[in-house]
Amino acid sequence: MGNNLDAITTIFTEFYYWVTVVFMFLIHVGFCMYEVGASRYRNHLHTLMKNTMLIPLVTITFYFFGWWIYWALPNGPGFVPGGIQWDAGAANAPWSQNMATDLSDRITGVFWAAFLLFSWTAASIVSGSVIERIRSGAFWIHAVLIGSVFWIIDASWGWHWDGWMVKLLGYHDAYASGVIHAIAGGYALGVLVVLGPRLGKFAADGTPRDILPHNPWLVSIGLFLIYTGFWGFYAACNVPLIAPSGIDGLITGETWTATNIYLGPTTLGAITFNFLMSLSGGLLMAYVVSKGDPFWTYSGGLAGIITASAGNDLYHPIQAMFIGGFGAYCAYKLHYFVERKFKIDDAVGAVAVHGYAGFIGLVICGFVLWGYPSSPYDGYAAINPLGMFIGAIIMFFVLGFLPAFIVSKIMAGAGMLRIPREVELMGLDFKTLDEAEAARDEIRNAEKALV
Repeated sequence: MGNNLDAITTIFTEFYYWVTVVFMFLIHVGFCMYEVGASRYRNHLHTLMKNTMLIPLVTITFYFFGWWIYWALPNGPGFVPGGIQWDAGAANAPWSQNMATDLSDRITGVFWAAFLLFSWTAASIVSGSVIERIRSGAFWIHAVLIGSVFWIIDASWGWHWDGWMVKLLGYHDAYASGVIHAIAGGYALGVLVVLGPRLGKFAADGTPRDILPHNPWLVSIGLFLIYTGFWGFYAACNVPLIAPSGIDGLITGETWTATNIYLGPTTLGAITFNFLMSLSGGLLMAYVVSKGDPFWTYSGGLAGIITASAGNDLYHPIQAMFIGGFGAYCAYKLHYFVERKFKIDDAVGAVAVHGYAGFIGLVICGFVLWGYPSSPYDGYAAINPLGMFIGAIIMFFVLGFLPAFIVSKIMAGAGMLRIPREVELMGLDFKTLDEAEAARDEIRNAEKALV
C-alpha cells in the first residue's frame, strides 16, 4: 500500500464505507416495518417476505452483473466516444480477482456493498407501493430489474465521475434525487398503472377511499429508521479522504478533503447541515399541508430530504430548508391529484415521496445551481436547467416508468402479475385459495361453537 500515510488512508476508507453500509441496513429494516405497518393484518407475512427476499435476489444478481454495469456503461454506450468500457468493467466483473477474497484489495468489497444497499433501497421503494395485490414472483423480477439493471445504468450515466450525462448535460445529483429516487418512483408508477388498485380502494363513482395503516406506530418507527439510514446513505455518497495529488491535481493547495461522487470537494459537516435542514423543511411543510396527518408528516420529511438531495453538497442550509419544504408540498398535492384523476393506488405514497419529489429536486437544482460546475474536470458542462430537466426525464420516464410498464404488461398478459381476486379478499398470507377458504370455514365453525 505504499507509505504509511497511504496505508492509513486506505484502512480509514475501508472502515468508513463499512460503517456506512451498516447504517444503510437500517433503511431496509425501516422499509420492512413501514410496509408491514401500512398493510392490513391478513397481508403481513406476504408484505414482509416480499421485501425480505429481495435481499438475496438483488445481492446475487448485483454481484454477477449489476456492479459491472456501473463501470462498463458511463459512455452510454455510444453517446460519447468510447462505448462500453470493457476493460474497466472486467476489473469489476465476478470473474475478477477484485470481486473475490483478495487481501490486497481493501476497498472494492465495501464500496460494492455501499452500492448494493442503494440497490436494495431502489427495490424497496417499489415494494411499498404495490403491497396487498402483487404476486411475490412478479415483484421479485421487478426487484432484480430495478435493483441490478436500471438504477445502476442511470448511476453509470449520471452518478459516475466520467458519466456522459455529467459531461454533456451538466447533470449533477450528489445525493441521488434522481439516480435512486426519481427512477424508483417512476418504476413504481409504471407497475401501478398495469397492476391496478386494491379491491375497495375506489367507490363505484370513482371516489378514492382511505385505507389507513393498521399500525401507525410501526410506520412512524420505520420512517425514523429510514431517516437514520438515509443519513448513512449521504455519507456513503462521498469519497472520505483524497489528497490533491489523488485526482490529477484538481484540488488546489495542500488540503486533504472528502469529495462527492463526482470527486468535487465537500465535507460531512456541510452535508449534515443540509440533511437536517431539508428534513426539517419537509416535516414542517407536510405537517401544515396535511393538517397534522402523522403519516404524511413523516413522509414529508423524507420527501424534503429527497427533493434537496441533488444539490445538497452545494446548497446553503436555508436553501435546503425551503427546497425541502417545497418538495414535501408538491409530493402531497401530486399524490392526491394523481390518485383522483388517474385512479392510481399507491399504498404508501412512494411514487410521490420518491418519484415526484426526486424529479422536482432535479429541476430545482438546475435553476438554483445554474452555472456551477457539475464536476471538477475541465470541459464538462456546467449545471443548467435544460440539462437537469432532460436528466429528470431520463431518470423518471426512460429508465423508470417505461421499462416497468412494458415488463408489467408482459407479466399481466401471462397472468403472472396480480393475485386472484378471491385470494386478495381473503388475504395474501394464505398460500392458496383452498387454504383461505379452509381458514374462513374454521373461523365460522368456531363462531358457531361459541354461540
